[in-house]
Amino acid sequence: MNDKDEDLKKVIMDLEEERRDLEDANTELCKKLCESNDEIREAQQELISGLRGLSDESSMIRVKMMGRVDKKPFLKVCEERFSGQDVALQHDRLFSKWQERVLDSRWEPFKIQRSGDKIVGVVDEEDEKLKKLSIKWGEDVKKAVKTALEELYEYNGSGRYPVAVVWNFQHGRKATLKEGIIAHMKYQINNLKRKRT
Repeated sequence: MNDKDEDLKKVIMDLEEERRDLEDANTELCKKLCESNDEIREAQQELISGLRGLSDESSMIRVKMMGRVDKKPFLKVCEERFSGQDVALQHDRLFSKWQERVLDSRWEPFKIQRSGDKIVGVVDEEDEKLKKLSIKWGEDVKKAVKTALEELYEYNGSGRYPVAVVWNFQHGRKATLKEGIIAHMKYQINNLKRKRT
């Protein structure tokens, strides 16, 4: 074996050792990332628990159940069409029926579309049930059902049940962890002030 072969063998061994070191570092970083993600998830769950009991309808930051149909459009259309006790009865029936449908995994009102490099599922506007809903009860009721379906697809794509999320109602988006913590602290401080007075 000549000197060139020896030098080449040494370079290969050095590169192999460097590759192993990088793999070890990568494994350690992945492990730390998983641990950090677990901690963040736990903190979010604690925040959700805390905000559930403290926030009210006027709060900008509060827990929203993603995939739960908004009742207001159902109530509005029932108030327009019915009177007296029929309003509440019809509202409860209609709302319950569509909340159940939204959560029914046998109903697949989605279609797959390409969005740039991504493939995404979107609610199919041509779905027969949604079209009939719109014709019979109006566009606002259909929009409430469509929104719940979109939320389920985004926040719980593997299951058809509502998921609790800390939500910024002022900006119409998921709240950051920082926003949630600040809101929780404000609620706690206000509660302490009320107890003192």
